[in-house]
Amino acid sequence: MKSRQRLYNRPKNFGRELRVADFIRIELTDLLRNKVRDPRVSQNEVTISDVKVSRDLAYADVYVACQSDDGEEAAEAILSVMRNAAGFFRSELAQRHSMRTTPELRFHFDRTEAEASRIEELLARVRRS
Repeated sequence: MKSRQRLYNRPKNFGRELRVADFIRIELTDLLRNKVRDPRVSQNEVTISDVKVSRDLAYADVYVACQSDDGEEAAEAILSVMRNAAGFFRSELAQRHSMRTTPELRFHFDRTEAEASRIEELLARVRRS
């Protein structure tokens, strides 16, 4: 609930696409926790790391990060589940907010954490040598 209050207490000059992106991120996180029952999602720690909405609010690029020991295979399976459930997510978002149109959701794997750990590992090697 606290995160929703933060969403609606934004200053007016906070762009509409940023408010919509924030709303989508919060609501998708809630849907993942409470509505998605697929074991590939529930057994892995899946988070919505970022959402970028087009200026015309037609598309939302959703970046998904997951903590899994299976690596790339698990990430692809999770993305497949998310893409297959995109219509469900979109209809749930439409019910939760009164927008004229709900953006089409496009899911992408967020490699930021993997890249950060790879860079840290490289820096650790440099320090050791």
